[in-house]
Amino acid sequence: MIYRSISTSLLLGFFILIAYQRGGIDRFAEASKRRIQIDDDLDDVVDDEEDEAWREWGKKKQPEFDPPPTDFTGMGLQEMQEELMKRQLGPVFGFVKLVPGTRRTPDIVSDIAMKWTNVARTGAIEITFTGVDLSTIMFTMQKGQDSLELKEFILSQSDAYEIKIGDQLFRRPGDPTFEEVFEKIQAEKDEILHHEL
Repeated sequence: MIYRSISTSLLLGFFILIAYQRGGIDRFAEASKRRIQIDDDLDDVVDDEEDEAWREWGKKKQPEFDPPPTDFTGMGLQEMQEELMKRQLGPVFGFVKLVPGTRRTPDIVSDIAMKWTNVARTGAIEITFTGVDLSTIMFTMQKGQDSLELKEFILSQSDAYEIKIGDQLFRRPGDPTFEEVFEKIQAEKDEILHHEL
């Protein structure tokens, strides 16, 4: 074992001696001292590697100017509301009425609100849903220009019945108002209760 250690040391010393005699160590030390000089004059250099997407990266996009129509006579109420919603830029809040007649606990309403928040954010809509009571969810949205996407998203959810954004109320085409459905359900419950007595 000692013999091996001595032979390894001798072999290493022998290689260092050969490298030193040939100037290998000196050249290595000189190479580390050399500096590469690059001119500051780059007028004749052509850089055509960047594409248009690279040049636009990081720049804030200016929204296209889309003025509201001047003539609303040919539009229905729904079309007028949609035109006005397109131009809503600030934060927006509103309420979603859940489908009446379904028994829910506060935990179920909270789960619905959390699910909607997560799904909407995957679609790049900055929104937070919060359960208010057993039939209502409130939302706050940072960018009002996403109102149309929000409306479409909410009305595509099976738990949602209608959505109120500001003063505007939206539901699926052909559906009666929430109050009418709620009164019908209450009348049915009263009738069942009256027959039981």
